[in-house]
Amino acid sequence: MPFRIVLKRLAAALSLALGVSAVPDAAVAAGGDTPTRIVVGFAAGGALDIFARTLAEKLRVSLNTPVLVENRPGASARLALDTVRRAHPDGKTILISPAPPFTIFPLTYRQLPYDPDKDLVPVAYLADVPLIASTGTGQPYRTMQEYLAWVKRQPARGGVGLVTLGGTIHFGVLTLGKEIGVPLLPTAYRGAVMMLTDEIGGTLPLGIDAVAGQMELYRAGKIRFLGVTGTKRTSLLPDVPTLAEAGAPGFESASGWYSAFVPAGTPPATVAQLEKALLDAIRSTDVRDKMAALGMEMNGQPAATLRRMIRDQRAQWKPVVEASGFTASD
Repeated sequence: MPFRIVLKRLAAALSLALGVSAVPDAAVAAGGDTPTRIVVGFAAGGALDIFARTLAEKLRVSLNTPVLVENRPGASARLALDTVRRAHPDGKTILISPAPPFTIFPLTYRQLPYDPDKDLVPVAYLADVPLIASTGTGQPYRTMQEYLAWVKRQPARGGVGLVTLGGTIHFGVLTLGKEIGVPLLPTAYRGAVMMLTDEIGGTLPLGIDAVAGQMELYRAGKIRFLGVTGTKRTSLLPDVPTLAEAGAPGFESASGWYSAFVPAGTPPATVAQLEKALLDAIRSTDVRDKMAALGMEMNGQPAATLRRMIRDQRAQWKPVVEASGFTASD
């Protein structure tokens, strides 16, 4: 074959390849077979992962498209956030995030690689994760009011266990200490198991963590529940008062939550479609029952409510964080 013919064929093949590679990302992403990704910042098998997979099953039907769950653990869910903010804004990539990257991290980190108000678009407020104050059954107090009276008499024993410094529980403890005039000390543990072990052993007077991780010990009579975070009692434990009801202010906005976000630039009509699909999913009885067993309460609020809540919670915690002088680092 003459060399010039070979060159012509190579040129034609190269032009074809360049033409294919030059197809805009939008055209590829818009393909009907492109699966939707739900990205979470925690490993497979945990409560958030199970929640995401439960939602994925619902969205497969309501959106009539394949839906996958992608686990991107690390950096306190910031790796997952970064994955989504860089994704094509076509509604095919959804972040399900806890509250801190949007409410607390902008206050505690000197610099973040993302803008929580500009890089992502709120879609729906999905679930609450109530936290509960507990103590060992060997302690002399049976209620939060009794604990507060006890710690005022013994201020040197004002340590309060938690699993993460720099979160809402940390700053709630500081707020409560200021209110009662006792320097309560947020005491970080490497995990809830170690914290609860010290509670049961009597060396930790009080600890605060998610309801789900404490229920088994509570039912076994190893710990007492003294109060839940939030502004209203949780349906998971309707007989347990809120901490505010029990005379311990500072935790009204300290409950955890999970919400959905998409990359900035996602068309409003697409956001609205996802909002409806997600809210319909969490309002179903089977989802509510399944997630209640994991310590979650399905909430179901639209994007506008989520946006306002993030703004209000950040404003509420800002003076507390600034007064504490706390800064976060990895």
